[in-house]
Amino acid sequence: MSDLAQRQRRIGRIAAGVLMAFAVFYGVFGLMIEYSFSSDPIGPRGFPAGLAVALFALGAWYWLVPGSTEEWPGQEGRIAALTFLVVSAACVLAMDWIGFVPAMLVLMTAIARLFGANWTLALVNGAGQALLWWLLFGPLLGGTLPKGPLGF
Repeated sequence: MSDLAQRQRRIGRIAAGVLMAFAVFYGVFGLMIEYSFSSDPIGPRGFPAGLAVALFALGAWYWLVPGSTEEWPGQEGRIAALTFLVVSAACVLAMDWIGFVPAMLVLMTAIARLFGANWTLALVNGAGQALLWWLLFGPLLGGTLPKGPLGF
């Protein structure tokens, strides 16, 4: 087996181990949820427990058959990933003060720019998606979304 293939298997096994550890952590805390006896038959513990079992099984499968992985991205890719994380966190943190629609406009515009769109297309995409997500989660599904100083 080549050095690259061995390194890829090691990276895959590390990812599988992290996934299995998270599944155990999630399952333990999911089973600790307290609820009244009169709740539904499965109770609120059923979904976390089932998800933990599924995650652990998939992690074990990936441990046994890790497959191939890609190399780490170059400097441009790392900067784009970091930019995405910073903009996403900033938009989530600012959403209560500026509102859902402006925050989504900024986030979706930034993501479109990261994927190579020009400013005009990025702004059109950002505005369209901000409106779409507001319609979906606000009026259509009845969610409560943060309203900024502009009222939306």
